[in-house]
Amino acid sequence: MIVIGENINATIPSAKKVIMSGDAEKLARMAVDQANAGAAYIDVNVATGKGGRRDEIAVMEWAVKAIQGAVDKPLCIDSADPEVLEAGIRAASGPVMINSTTAESGRMEPVLMLAKKFDAPIIALAMDEKGIPKSVEGRLDACEKIVNACGKIGISLDKVYFDALVIPVSTDAKEGVVTLETLTAIQERFPESKTVLGLSNISFGLPARANINAAFLHMAVWAGLDAVILNPTEKALMGAVRTAEAIIGKDRHFRRYMRMYRKR
Repeated sequence: MIVIGENINATIPSAKKVIMSGDAEKLARMAVDQANAGAAYIDVNVATGKGGRRDEIAVMEWAVKAIQGAVDKPLCIDSADPEVLEAGIRAASGPVMINSTTAESGRMEPVLMLAKKFDAPIIALAMDEKGIPKSVEGRLDACEKIVNACGKIGISLDKVYFDALVIPVSTDAKEGVVTLETLTAIQERFPESKTVLGLSNISFGLPARANINAAFLHMAVWAGLDAVILNPTEKALMGAVRTAEAIIGKDRHFRRYMRMYRKR
């Protein structure tokens, strides 16, 4: 299971404060804490909503350099703007993951071209111009558009991480099932590809969110999840990752599970 640390994201108020203040030391500490907790990638999203594209490009370059001065983990460059994505990729000193594209025609091609140009794995959201489909088939149709575009550009599907998309179950109790069924369906229709989820959305608006997140993660791993975006400093979530891996046979002799608890 690939764990992508989500904490350096300007949509999170505490991270936004650090980014806007230009505090490189605190930013580096956030990266170090996630790396030490078990993150394989560190997500970097600096879109504070202040300033324009030029400002976001400059901040992305600053953030990438500050983080890579403190950790040797690969980064997951996260932006809705292809120019910001490219700036982050170029600023990085090693391999990166791109986060993300959708099946929207105006957005998809430029981002996929970046993935091809830099030979980077890419997160692809199962949605298009109409938003997030309500049904499994609707999400698969969006994935199909991305698959076709990848074929034309020459991107191997083993580089594509499809995000089946998580909608809070507080809005509709059936949404969790749709996501889980989409995960399984993606594996069946596009077996060369991989899957990813942004976990925390599932529990938005509900109490005891850690319990819901951990339970849903166990189900998602069984449904075929390959990677997850979460806060790795939450011990309960990392415990859920290692437990689920071990139970379904992806952790031989429970080695990663045992190592995690020995460290504690």
